[in-house]
Amino acid sequence: MEYTEIMIRYGELSTKGKNRKDFIGRLAGNVTKVLRDFPQVEIHPKHDRMHIVLNGAPFKQVDQHLKKVFGIQTYSPTIKTEKTLKDIEETALALMKETYHEGMTFKVNTKRSDHHFTYDTNELNLMVGDYLFDHMSNLKVEMKHPDIVLRIEVRQDAVYISDELLHGAGGMPVGTGGRAVMMLSGGIDSPVASYLALKRGVDIEMVHFYSPPYTTEKALNKAKELTGILANYAGRINFIAVPFAEIQETIKEKIPEGYLMTVQRRFMLRLADLIREKRKDLAIFNGESVGQVASQTLESMAAINDVTTTPVLRPVATMDKTEIISLAEKIGTFDLSIQPFEDCCTIFAPPRPKTKPKMDKAREYEARLDVDGLIERALDGIEVTPIYPDEKFLANKAEEDTALL
Repeated sequence: MEYTEIMIRYGELSTKGKNRKDFIGRLAGNVTKVLRDFPQVEIHPKHDRMHIVLNGAPFKQVDQHLKKVFGIQTYSPTIKTEKTLKDIEETALALMKETYHEGMTFKVNTKRSDHHFTYDTNELNLMVGDYLFDHMSNLKVEMKHPDIVLRIEVRQDAVYISDELLHGAGGMPVGTGGRAVMMLSGGIDSPVASYLALKRGVDIEMVHFYSPPYTTEKALNKAKELTGILANYAGRINFIAVPFAEIQETIKEKIPEGYLMTVQRRFMLRLADLIREKRKDLAIFNGESVGQVASQTLESMAAINDVTTTPVLRPVATMDKTEIISLAEKIGTFDLSIQPFEDCCTIFAPPRPKTKPKMDKAREYEARLDVDGLIERALDGIEVTPIYPDEKFLANKAEEDTALL
């Protein structure tokens, strides 16, 4: 039989006290965005549960979108039934017949929020269990680790019956943690950092530096497509493309080789901070992991951070590369991240960058440049593109081969 609705449990939101209503409201808005392809569904956020009435929408397709919404701890596809023993028993039997296979074990687990209901939880467990034994053969009960838990929730309006407990993405609803810019490259680390920022409820806007003609359109589109993957967790993400070629050419011409990388990153952070300020965001995120490359030693981070007092948050700072890769594979960004389209961080990379740059030296070398003019021209050239879940920007191989014919 078809599920009639989905019951969502909030998890961490239950600790939010007086702010709980705002968090639930934000979660409801995020669920509405990700289920925009299913106009028939109805979303009813309540204090202790959220109900999604399917109205004929296929659960399996809805589930693919729902499992990526942060703020959901667990959820169950359910069948809503009347509050009579007959309806409960018949619905439980129909559901068990569809999911139970010989050799499986089960138990009945009842919860009541309506304490005026005729039967208490133990009575209902026993009566439904007996009814199932009377109408099915070869049933086996297991109380500690059953294969199927038949969950019966007796609420004020109706009874809800389910045989699945699915785990959601956890975390906090995107938007409850404020808004920030994310410095997104085309590599492995920054998409993972983006995912972790979204998981803590931060609504991020991507800032991506590109340097035509040194970087290709494919490199830019790769970053946009990575954003499309991450938009599955946010509903929509703004992608801010920042032209960076003039700054890189100027730095290469006028700055000693050992400080190319340091001064370049200082410019990137300045630009990210000015964009953040203009868009009224609160912080800057990036994908730096301590000690992974020359620009990510503590000395380098200190010399680069010198240009701003804005909080710069690094979600993957203490993770090693294997941990980051594992998470990138889980969220679906890894295969795209390793595509060999060079970004602006690699094209002017010096062979021997300083791993312990001096802050006063970086300031001294930077004073040789028209910093304000370079920054102003880069900001004048930014382009903002809203990107939606799984939006594609790179042609697949078959399309490329066809284009060559």
